[in-house]
Amino acid sequence: MVLTVFRNRLKPEAQDYPDLAARMSELAKTMPGYVSHKTFVADDGERVTLVEFASEEAQRAWRLHPEHAAAQKRGRAEFYAEYRLQICTVQRESAFPPRGG
Repeated sequence: MVLTVFRNRLKPEAQDYPDLAARMSELAKTMPGYVSHKTFVADDGERVTLVEFASEEAQRAWRLHPEHAAAQKRGRAEFYAEYRLQICTVQRESAFPPRGG
């Protein structure tokens, strides 16, 4: 499993961001190998999105998807005051209650 951690802060004028984010959310769900994603917003305005894909190839296909690539470019130009992106490989996972049981 590959986990993407996307931390960002929006510019105050990023009024159109929710529409673009909703579109990217829907598009991500259609990608082969997509597992899940969720966004959290901290009290200080930092946003954190966690995205899980089944493999590096699936994550790479998402990163390179033409509509997503255009959204990334637009995000840098119009919406983000700052961001940090980390791509991580899950080394171990546990869950309670256990999945499937």
